[in-house]
Amino acid sequence: MDIQLTLAGRRDLIGQLYRQLRAGITDGRLAAGERLPSTRDLARQLGVSRKTTLEAFERLVAEGYLVTRAGDGTYVAAGLSPPPAPARLRAVATPRPAEVWKRVPEALSMPLPGTKLAYDYLGGVTDKALFRADAWRKCISHALRVQGRGRGMYREPAGEQELRLAIARHVGFSRGVACNWQDVIVTQGAQQAVDLAARVMINPGGTVAVEDPGYPPARSSLLALGARVVPVRVDDEGLRVDALPDDARLVYVTPSHQFPLGMPMSLERRMALLEWASRRGALIVEDDYDGEFRFEGRPLESLKSLDRGDVVAYVGTFSKTIFPELRVGYVIPPASLAGAFLKARQINDWHGCSLTQTALARFMLDGEFGKHVRRVQKYYAERREALLEHLQGELSPWLEPIVPAAGIHLAALLRKGLGEDELIARARGASIGLYGLGGFYAGRRRRQGLLFGYGDISVDAIHASMSRLKSLLEGAGR
Repeated sequence: MDIQLTLAGRRDLIGQLYRQLRAGITDGRLAAGERLPSTRDLARQLGVSRKTTLEAFERLVAEGYLVTRAGDGTYVAAGLSPPPAPARLRAVATPRPAEVWKRVPEALSMPLPGTKLAYDYLGGVTDKALFRADAWRKCISHALRVQGRGRGMYREPAGEQELRLAIARHVGFSRGVACNWQDVIVTQGAQQAVDLAARVMINPGGTVAVEDPGYPPARSSLLALGARVVPVRVDDEGLRVDALPDDARLVYVTPSHQFPLGMPMSLERRMALLEWASRRGALIVEDDYDGEFRFEGRPLESLKSLDRGDVVAYVGTFSKTIFPELRVGYVIPPASLAGAFLKARQINDWHGCSLTQTALARFMLDGEFGKHVRRVQKYYAERREALLEHLQGELSPWLEPIVPAAGIHLAALLRKGLGEDELIARARGASIGLYGLGGFYAGRRRRQGLLFGYGDISVDAIHASMSRLKSLLEGAGR
């Protein structure tokens, strides 16, 4: 590697080199065990003779800062800790974040890396074992060949044309969203799509409305941009449209599968929300995050498919259908906002990874994505059925499930007398990962409950863990 060293003039070159390397070691910039460039390479880099670098290295080796390994190179010696920082002689002003960041809460707590539970119901997780890597590998190889033939240039902010075409076909067929490929903007997941909508619509201090309980990352994104976020409660029919603030410029909703409770928004509420937005010139951000997985009843229309006033920005993601690390989503904004969305997308990070987008386009256009969704839906349906069998059966004295028609998670409310935090702690002691609804509320909390993600837990594991949970609850009652 190159080392940042600066030689002033042509005097005492050995001393300058020695002091800078020693300082890099003692203050921790050159870590123990790190391999240094050869004296020949370093001399070429600095424009000095090899004798200069050789003598500086020999002095550092003699003092114990460096060690040489015959035939292998020169390394920073182990056991050299940085000296304590000198006491400050005067007050120093340090940078502080803008005031808006005080309003942004911490993200929902996630299991620590390396945490291993026998049974884990973490939400938003997919089963990678169900993903056929061979088909994806072929698509990646295709994308590498395509990219190798092109010039090394920045790409269109809206994304690769083939992927936008594939997405337009997919949402048109599966969700009834009428659009052309030019209407689609590819994003880094649904989170960036929400961020773009807020950047386009909200002035500092502007009002936005979110579901309560709702999706905390979206809420945090709006807060970070200086919005006044108003939580609006949901009931059995979804968002209470009659409770929306009159001055809201943006409403964020999950109408197909309310997050986290799971019920869909009724058709009456959908039409009322569209009419409300049309009267006020507000934007509805429809996050259709789990729209591909539906297990009972006829598919409900997306808000975008019912939108006659062009007030809906339709947001989708591949995080639940493929896996979260893919980091590809999309937004289909109203025509009146398309230009502003493109500006915001380019300013935000110019464009996403063209290699991934090209591979995903091939994966979709070749029909592999549709095959994958149909295949994994069968497994998710079996897991959902197994979980409901227990929640509606022997666990019903303690838990009241909200039965969802779609998605890869479900919520269950706790019966009176059970504490959410205590139950989660006791379950973790039995190596069962349970997660509460508390963190999803922004306003006054109404009910305590749990969110069961069944995307990455087998049917056998569900049966075993629910039996263990029943024993734990019975023991707590005694």
